[in-house]
Amino acid sequence: MEMMRTHSGKLRAIGYDAGKRTLRVTLEDGNTLEYTNVGESLWRDFKNAGAQWSYYRDNIEDTFSCLRVSHQAATSSSSVPARNPLDDLFK
Repeated sequence: MEMMRTHSGKLRAIGYDAGKRTLRVTLEDGNTLEYTNVGESLWRDFKNAGAQWSYYRDNIEDTFSCLRVSHQAATSSSSVPARNPLDDLFK
């Protein structure tokens, strides 16, 4: 599925598969959600909306059931603290 980048509210990318009638949205927190049984006319209205985040909240988020298909943490998941480059100077 081809994703289009966006910066509307918490949306970061949106995409649609017409054959499967599936809408996919990626949020700023890294979650990617997939909505099924979404009509092509709703997709067209959504991608062309002047305020995609508002359109998503009003017409998609609570209207269609979704499945979280991926999560990519917005911050590093490493448990090792970052090394301060000044540590070598002040040991």
